[in-house]
Amino acid sequence: MNRRIFVGRVSMSAAGFWLASQGMQGSEPVSSFKLGFTTDEVTQDLEAALKFAQEFGLKWVEIRNLWNRYVTETSLDEVKRVKRLCDSYGVRISVLDTALFKCALPGTRPAGNQKDDYPYQEQAPLLKRAIDRSEILDTRFIRIFSFWRVENPDEVWDQVVGHMFKMVELAQAAGRVLLLENVGGGMVETSVESARLLKAISSPSLGLAWDPANAFCAGEKPFPDGYAILDKKLVHHIHLRDAGRDPKTDRCRWLPVGKGEIDNFGLLRALVRDKYEGTLSLETHYRRPDGNKELATRESLQGLLELMQKVQ
Repeated sequence: MNRRIFVGRVSMSAAGFWLASQGMQGSEPVSSFKLGFTTDEVTQDLEAALKFAQEFGLKWVEIRNLWNRYVTETSLDEVKRVKRLCDSYGVRISVLDTALFKCALPGTRPAGNQKDDYPYQEQAPLLKRAIDRSEILDTRFIRIFSFWRVENPDEVWDQVVGHMFKMVELAQAAGRVLLLENVGGGMVETSVESARLLKAISSPSLGLAWDPANAFCAGEKPFPDGYAILDKKLVHHIHLRDAGRDPKTDRCRWLPVGKGEIDNFGLLRALVRDKYEGTLSLETHYRRPDGNKELATRESLQGLLELMQKVQ
């Protein structure tokens, strides 16, 4: 099968499931989801990503990198262009992704080999840039992290809380909500740790961008175990993808949705049951042997839409 035929078949299949979800074949739970994807998981070309969204009837995108730069490093004029493009395609921005606190906690050394995206002293200016751009993009949600993990996290936990609280105050003053993402190599990797930090900083300006796959790779069973721990009112955004363990190395590996060990179907049913009102993003991560990011996302999106259509 040549590439053009493959792309067409995958596209038509996925689009068919999405059209069904919009009422042509009656699937009310599916149409209730605010589904999107992280644009640079398809391409660095925003307009091409928006055309991808249009093809599948998706009305939301999460923006992290544009034109091979973090969105926080684009100019305000470029961000205004982003907003005009999104408006022209009828697409809204769910979350503005930053690398806030993807750095070492002052006075500590990461347990792994992580390198700072930005040194600690640049974190406040980084948040300011994110706030300015979020205002233009008309989203109140800004994704953040929790510093690089250290050998004994409990020993510095209070420091993490203190540093994060200062940024939450800045966000609150600007009318923004910081969404903590649990991520491998961070101080917060799991749902348990996410819940702990959100409890320590009780603020309407701090919520969760929950990543079940990252929790899985950290050794947690994200559904139903991790999901049950979370305060659902604080979950505003969820990343969806799939993962499994390499049978030889036991290392985590990303897979197309439906091909791994994460119970995305059970999670989707729970979200319908709990009347989840936040957004969802397909954050593919899975890579095909040929390295084609768009085709990898098409595969995962097809799997995700198939699960959504089955949700009752």
